[in-house]
Amino acid sequence: MLTVDFSRFPLAPGDRVLDLGCGAGRHAFECYRRGAHVVALDQNAEEIREVAKWFAAMEEAGEAPAGATATAMEGDALALPFPDDSFDVVIISEVMEHIPDDKGVLAEMVRVLKPGGRIAVTVPRYGPEKVCWALSDAYHEVEGGHIRIYKADELLGKMREAGLRPYGTHHAHALHSPYWWLKCAFGVDNDKALPVKAYHKLLVWDIMKKPLATRVAENALNPLIGKSFVAYATKPHEPKAHAAGTQNDTHDEPARAAL
Repeated sequence: MLTVDFSRFPLAPGDRVLDLGCGAGRHAFECYRRGAHVVALDQNAEEIREVAKWFAAMEEAGEAPAGATATAMEGDALALPFPDDSFDVVIISEVMEHIPDDKGVLAEMVRVLKPGGRIAVTVPRYGPEKVCWALSDAYHEVEGGHIRIYKADELLGKMREAGLRPYGTHHAHALHSPYWWLKCAFGVDNDKALPVKAYHKLLVWDIMKKPLATRVAENALNPLIGKSFVAYATKPHEPKAHAAGTQNDTHDEPARAAL
């Protein structure tokens, strides 16, 4: 189940991609299938081991094109172990709502993203998330849980402050919002409640079969109750005028010294 829409977020074979806070690896796997050089990074060692196993299985099964590479590694989102301008693409999906220093994470992502590179950020949407918080404290008051609810303008503003240029947004996973409302209403750890079990079965069927009826329904409902908010942005190139001005200033230094 992908949150990033790759029809709006172009990815070319050979692109170097960082999936930051990769979790179970869903976006990293898709990028690998598309021929990218993927680095899946997360602080959870157990999940990284599983992602590495799946990368190996995909390579053995021939699921990725020749030349594509994939690496899974532990790391800290606030201190990424990569040089500046290392990646063509950065994805951070359903992570920033967990991190106190979200501006620090954005700064690190911008640092390792090449000028002209693209970034996709996804977070829980404000409206559906507010319902979850209202229904259940246990939904968010857990170690490593959600510590904030983003409004769209707030997230886009922070992305601009970090030096990014947003170019598109959308909502995703409308059919998942009622599931989480049910989970919160019946208890987030109570998977045996009949409404929760029945709706979960529907979601699994939808993910596996992708029937036209539910695809149409979700697309129609996404603007209203989509569970995730997705924002796409680019890292601008340094303005040529600024670069030229810097060179001119440098060349003028000896003349100023002579005067």
